[in-house]
Amino acid sequence: MKARNLRESFRYAGIGISQAFRSERNIRVHWIAAAAVGIVSILLKLSVQEAGIIALAVAMVITAEMVNTAIEHCVDLVTSEYDPLAAEAKNVAAGAVLVSAVGAAIVGAIILGPKLFSAILSRLR
Repeated sequence: MKARNLRESFRYAGIGISQAFRSERNIRVHWIAAAAVGIVSILLKLSVQEAGIIALAVAMVITAEMVNTAIEHCVDLVTSEYDPLAAEAKNVAAGAVLVSAVGAAIVGAIILGPKLFSAILSRLR
């Protein structure tokens, strides 16, 4: 169904986010990880720039997971039988999620790692 106006477009996008959250375990896992990273970021008092970079990394992973889900659903809609091209499409989409998650983990380690290490050391002293 095509949106008739901007408000409807946002409504459909919200429905899509909600559907993905309800139906996809991995998206729920990514949202939980995002919340944990958000809490840690607040506790460590990240700068606005650091928080922005973390937020972009988190958004990248959740977006990749949602695109992966959409691709999987489209492939499943087209064929229920095994097809090597369908399998490749699904595998490549899953690989994109993995690449984005590894990238986000690296960003998190670079930004959060030293601050966490410092906070832990200061507690031990």
